[in-house]
Amino acid sequence: MRGYGFRVLWERLKEHPLARIGPGLITGVADDDPSGIATYSQAGAQFGLNMLWTMPLAYPLMAAIQSMCGRIGRVTGKGLAANIKTTFPPAVLLVVVLLLLVANILNIAADVAAMGEVAELVIGFNRHLMTAFFVFGTLLLQVFIPYHRYVFFLKWLTFSLLAYAAVLFTVHVPWAEVAARTVWPRFQFNGTAAAVIVGVFGTTISPYLFFWQASEEVEDMQARPGAVPLVLDGHAAVGELRRIQWDTWSGMFYSDITAYFIILATAVTLNVAGVRDIDSAAQAASALRPLAGDFAYTIFALGILGVGLIGVPVLAGSAGYALSEAMGWKSGLERKASDARGFYGVIAVSVLAGLVIQYSPISPMKALFWSAVINGVVAVPLMVVIIILASMKSVMGEFTASRLITALGWIATAVMGAAAVRMFIPG
Repeated sequence: MRGYGFRVLWERLKEHPLARIGPGLITGVADDDPSGIATYSQAGAQFGLNMLWTMPLAYPLMAAIQSMCGRIGRVTGKGLAANIKTTFPPAVLLVVVLLLLVANILNIAADVAAMGEVAELVIGFNRHLMTAFFVFGTLLLQVFIPYHRYVFFLKWLTFSLLAYAAVLFTVHVPWAEVAARTVWPRFQFNGTAAAVIVGVFGTTISPYLFFWQASEEVEDMQARPGAVPLVLDGHAAVGELRRIQWDTWSGMFYSDITAYFIILATAVTLNVAGVRDIDSAAQAASALRPLAGDFAYTIFALGILGVGLIGVPVLAGSAGYALSEAMGWKSGLERKASDARGFYGVIAVSVLAGLVIQYSPISPMKALFWSAVINGVVAVPLMVVIIILASMKSVMGEFTASRLITALGWIATAVMGAAAVRMFIPG
């Protein structure tokens, strides 16, 4: 009887939407890439506990936008760029895709530079050699490993984010004050604070994540025999849209709470010790060592490598999907390289261009800055396009986004719009 009860419970667990998490979880973890870690570390180091409030605010906004992207992909059976191509003027798609490509390459450059620096700190090998190792390693995995196997590898890497929660067990955390500052921060809203807030929201809600999640829903659909776009056959709609909700909101929560932990860890260590300026994720890890010990330093550094191994493929992959859909090329990580040369060519060029920047006069941190600027420019109009697509019956049929999700999407767009405007105001 007991064995029967366990079997029933196991069958129910297998049917739960969380049993099929994938695109939302991987997208969420990719959001905390090494450049994102540098931004969150700077927020914690510079303002202490007073930037923790940004994460509870960002969570529903980022989840709403990403859930719309996932819904668009699963309902239409096409990626975001392909839907923009058929619904909006060609100029809209051209500008968005070109800016996305440039921003992604610059972001890849900053991420692989951080991974090389961290590898040098942890194992002592030359950072440039380690950077090249990570670049060619991620490229080979994307090109030669089919999607259904590659995504399994990515899912396991998501556990690397737990490193930042582990750091908090090695240091003293004033939890009562943490709770108070999360709800009621104390800081002067000047140009410096505004710049950090812009950076936090800009790295949390990023255009490359929009393209990736929509396309991964298409990949998942195509990998399952008999699955078709919901707009053509809505019999599976209830289960599929419920899965996307669970996947996206849980994945974004995982990402958001991790960012919260990074801000908190650097606030109770670096800020308290008077270390207020962080230029990179590797510098944040190094600064932790004398304050929180070797264990905290090591797990923080290993977390950077883990999320970098997710972030770089997502950045390159989203560029590949966007340009391939815009050009009408075959695309998909499940396809062989010989069957999707343009798609894999974009991935290869994006990653290798990021590597080349390491040996150029361009500073990886300057690359990251310009990536943030471009993302700030692209994000707002792209979010408007996403909300319009998710609300159009001619695109989504009867599966348009709910009023609540649409409202959260418009709020997110307004927040990002204000951040983008502030970014261009001197001082």
